Amino acid sequence: MEINKYHGCGNDFLIAMDPPLSQTQKKQLVIALCERHTGIGADGFIFVSMHPLEMKYYNRDGSRAWMCGNGIRCFAKYLWDTGRLRKQHYIVQSGPHH
Repeated sequence: MEINKYHGCGNDFLIAMDPPLSQTQKKQLVIALCERHTGIGADGFIFVSMHPLEMKYYNRDGSRAWMCGNGIRCFAKYLWDTGRLRKQHYIVQSGPHH
């Protein structure tokens, strides 16, 4: 899994394409990698899905959140930097879906 680290307005985020893991596995991965002493260290983790375009934001404790303002800015920059999306405007889904 390729993981990128982005900074936005004082927050830092790990960003990766959404892997085929269970929610429990994702939570464990987020907690381990966001830990500043034993992991990479970050305020949150963003998983990216392309079809449909979705930002899946996890807090550093592994909980899901509906949105993160600084996170979505980094999400957009990640899409641009990786060449996955080069539009000026687009719709992004976010938040936990049940």
